[in-house]
Amino acid sequence: MPTPAADGWHLPGEWEHHSRCWMAWPSRPDTWAGEIEAAHLAAAELARTIAGFEPVTVVCNPEDVVEVSVACGAKVKVLPMAVGDGWLRDCGPGFVVDRQGGVAGVHWRFNAWGGLYPDYEADRRLGRLILDHLGMVCHEAPLVLEGGAILADGEGTLLATEQCLLNPNRNPGMNRAQIERLLMDYTGATKVIWLGEGCQGDQTGGHVDQIACFVRPGVVLALNTDDPGDANFKAFHDNLDRLTKARDAAGRSLEVIRVHQPGRRDCKGVRLALSYTNLCIANGGVVMPGFDDSWDTEAFKLVRRAFPDREVIQVPAFDIVRGGGGFHSLTLQQPAPAAG
Repeated sequence: MPTPAADGWHLPGEWEHHSRCWMAWPSRPDTWAGEIEAAHLAAAELARTIAGFEPVTVVCNPEDVVEVSVACGAKVKVLPMAVGDGWLRDCGPGFVVDRQGGVAGVHWRFNAWGGLYPDYEADRRLGRLILDHLGMVCHEAPLVLEGGAILADGEGTLLATEQCLLNPNRNPGMNRAQIERLLMDYTGATKVIWLGEGCQGDQTGGHVDQIACFVRPGVVLALNTDDPGDANFKAFHDNLDRLTKARDAAGRSLEVIRVHQPGRRDCKGVRLALSYTNLCIANGGVVMPGFDDSWDTEAFKLVRRAFPDREVIQVPAFDIVRGGGGFHSLTLQQPAPAAG
């Protein structure tokens, strides 16, 4: 069967206009270190903030509809659907667009980040259920992949990490060339820029959205540290070196904006992967994380300069990060059809 790329579909940049933002309600208590109520409050605040820019739909288990509706408020739509947990970026569909203004979806295979937990059937099915609900064409991809493991510039370039995508706990038996070929076939990309490792303590095993994000084609915001004694120092500087030497699908050198990582925070003796690049781009806005950290103000100023045409809002994120992800991980933008 023809692949999405062969049929003219591609992943758009996240700054392109959205029909809505999708989220899922945190639902697996073990994920949240005994603090799932705090995660609910934080997810609801995130949903309400994004709803100030664009429509938001939160999917949740049927028994949670009343709780979610009350927490998120009247501006947020709530859709009952079987949910395993809140990380919709990773188990939801990859929305693709074509030159005729159409929108479709890619349903990636999901195995709970390489087997972090055994009961992931609801998450595995969720992407397809959302596409069925929307009545969209669904392209079934023969690749285990989470949405936070790739970033697209909308013009043919993907960012990914070797630590995550080349880990045999995702696609055993596939080599780099085979994985890269499938990425291109199902995202419409023509160039993959490979970074090395992600953040220490990242439960996803090296998702790229924890260390970088595209600001626009040719411009990347990337996590940095100036402390040689930090466990992330070597990996971050290797990634920055790769980015500065790379050329994208259009042949451009990348402009790399360095943002210092927040100070170390632990949960039950394990370092959390705190990142300012794990943010949400909305219509006319950016919702970025804050950690009550000394680097928050500088990061806010950098993001505001990087997105001069959008309102930037910084929202407390610790109660989300404690669960293993961030604002980008918890959200999924649905592209708007192009005007005909």
